[in-house]
Amino acid sequence: MDWIDWLQWPAMLATVLAAWWIASLHPGRRRIGFICFIASNLLWALWGWHTQAWALIVLQVCLFAMNLRGLRKNDTPTTVRAKESTP
Repeated sequence: MDWIDWLQWPAMLATVLAAWWIASLHPGRRRIGFICFIASNLLWALWGWHTQAWALIVLQVCLFAMNLRGLRKNDTPTTVRAKESTP
């Protein structure tokens, strides 16, 4: 087994940890989750390159973009506006 085959294990661990952190109500913890997801995207893409799993690489690129978007939106303060009700 090549050393790069072992990348799937830290990639899996990073994905599970990211899912745990991303569910937090605290923005700082969610930030950790997005960073873990980005790390897992990179690890999965490297492993996918080695195994020639091209669909996995495309998936990781798409997820990477979504995780960057989530990271940006998490860092941006949002205001919640009450929905105006009409009588």
